Amino acid sequence: MQRERLGSRLGFLLLSAGCAIGIGNVWKFPYMAGQNGGGAFVLIYMLFLVLLGVPVLTMEFAVGRAGQKSPVKVYKELEPKGSKWHLHGYAAFAGNYLLLMFYTSVAGWLLQYFVNTAAGTFEDLDAAGIRSAYDEMLTRPGTLLVFVGIVIGLAVLVCSIGLEKGLERITKWMMSALLIIIMILSVNSMLLDSGAEGLRFYLLPDGNRMREVGVGKIIVGAMNQAFFTLSVGIGSMAIFGSYIGKERALMGEAVRVAVLDTFVAVASGLIIFPACMAYGVQVDSGKSLIFITLPNIFNHLSGGRIWGSLFFVFMSFAALSTVLAVFENLVSCTMDLFGLKRRAACLINGALLFILSVPCVLGFNVWKRIQPMGADSNIMDLEDFIVSNLLLPLGSLIFVLFCTCRYGWGWKNFMAEANEGKGIKVAGWMRGYMTFALPVLLVGIFLIGLYNAFV
Repeated sequence: MQRERLGSRLGFLLLSAGCAIGIGNVWKFPYMAGQNGGGAFVLIYMLFLVLLGVPVLTMEFAVGRAGQKSPVKVYKELEPKGSKWHLHGYAAFAGNYLLLMFYTSVAGWLLQYFVNTAAGTFEDLDAAGIRSAYDEMLTRPGTLLVFVGIVIGLAVLVCSIGLEKGLERITKWMMSALLIIIMILSVNSMLLDSGAEGLRFYLLPDGNRMREVGVGKIIVGAMNQAFFTLSVGIGSMAIFGSYIGKERALMGEAVRVAVLDTFVAVASGLIIFPACMAYGVQVDSGKSLIFITLPNIFNHLSGGRIWGSLFFVFMSFAALSTVLAVFENLVSCTMDLFGLKRRAACLINGALLFILSVPCVLGFNVWKRIQPMGADSNIMDLEDFIVSNLLLPLGSLIFVLFCTCRYGWGWKNFMAEANEGKGIKVAGWMRGYMTFALPVLLVGIFLIGLYNAFV
């Protein structure tokens, strides 16, 4: 069967960026910046994005383009005979399932918040009322499952139409709308009274704040965010490498995807921090910032219902772009493994994913007594831990070793594939860094993740 192809380079860039852009950008990045001193965190984050994210992303793209298969089969095309690198393909396949088992719930929350905001549900509620509405939402498994079903149904519909006519076309439209909406919201937020104070906090490094938070904490937080933001390590990016030609060198493409990803993350802060400062809201309010703090801010804004609706449309598009991209990975893996047609693979994966998403939904209500990671934890926390703290860093380490080790694909093969075409290329002097320093950084991220989870 001939490998499907994306119709354009823009489609490849927007699909890859869509996979990277998600709740990590528009939810986690702003509250991490708020908790870690603002401007200094943003600056260090960008540094680590270059040192960590771009090299690993280049390697994933290269493996996918050279192997021309989904992650579950790509290693068998490239590995030396008798080696076991292909076992990571099955772990990557499972990792994509695990990611969507909880990501569909969060995407469903965002869709529900858009509907509620547009309907005026949060109007006239104070901060306590909005928190109560959020808590009440999580106690209704039936409604939560309906929105999870809508999210999965959209993924099945879009991906079953086809790679170019379905996934690429819809992602182009959705990502273009996302970028337009985020620019409108950013300008509106920056023009608020006292918004300039929020911009200073967010964009200008401050030595006093760095010392107050702790330089080490800021560096670790920025390094973790820079690594996790690109969703590397479970083959989610390798699949798009397999759908493109050899006209462009892959490091240049990785840089462009990282720039798009960073633009959305930084612009999310441009929306949130001026609004927080304008209305006296704590910028370090953490995970509650999106679902509890911001609806309260929108209630005080002129035309807040419109701005709030636009914001949650933007949030929903960010989450759905990741769901669509990762679901395509599942579909491609299933087609490669079992020889299924695209439509059948979409329907089977959609039905299976809905069933697998049920535990996460029930973990907030019917099964809330199940606390797998200690008091106040839930099933989503466990699923997120397995993906974020185990599969992503260890999977990235495997990609790096596979591309640099002579017992794997090897540096020469990787460099030849990555550098084919026009654009920014992998330089020879980078070999030492990618072979020795990059694995050490990835092991460090893995160990820090384990320490933070259990200490």
